[in-house]
Amino acid sequence: MTLTEFELTGGATYGLMSATWPFATLRVNKNELELNISLFGNLRFRPADVVSITVTGGSFFSSGIRIHHIVKGYSSTVIFNSSGSADSVLQQIQQTGFLDNKERLPVYEDTVITAMQKNGGFAMKIPAVIAIVVIWNLLLLPNLVHSLQNNKVPFIGMHLGLCFMLLVSLTLLISEPFRNLLLKEGRTLKHIKTFVLFMILLSTLMLGISFMLPQF
Repeated sequence: MTLTEFELTGGATYGLMSATWPFATLRVNKNELELNISLFGNLRFRPADVVSITVTGGSFFSSGIRIHHIVKGYSSTVIFNSSGSADSVLQQIQQTGFLDNKERLPVYEDTVITAMQKNGGFAMKIPAVIAIVVIWNLLLLPNLVHSLQNNKVPFIGMHLGLCFMLLVSLTLLISEPFRNLLLKEGRTLKHIKTFVLFMILLSTLMLGISFMLPQF
């Protein structure tokens, strides 16, 4: 039995970062293995980039596969976890023909994967990350100042910070020019959509809770 392509949702570990279900997606066909970990990494491998794929220890609720590779721009720790059997996932990868593919990839496909690898796994541009972190901390300054003055901490900084993160997430979801400004070349909404939706939900819930708490 052979598979043309298969896709599976689960969790992943990339370097020091870990993502639980459903923040990772494994997609494999004969020419490419892609592990998308939303904002934290979009990793793409050609058959020649992968030395081996082995079953690795998981937890009681999940098991994983470890991708041993030679891509210089990626961390050496690349693990995909799923709720099913890791042996079954490995078998499905083998059935696509990816591990046994010795053919040269089409020029365009090879060029796209190489370009993505050079950009590294992380989806956002570093200056964009720095700008978001700086703005977030500036918005929290009222809380810090009042805390240092031994005053009761106001919620205004928290509200502003959460509103800012909600605004960034919503704009990423609906505005392609804004995504192009923040994301690395080749990254699209599908690579970060799960994380963005999670941030919208989390920011909205935290804002609602903060408004219900007693105000000082």
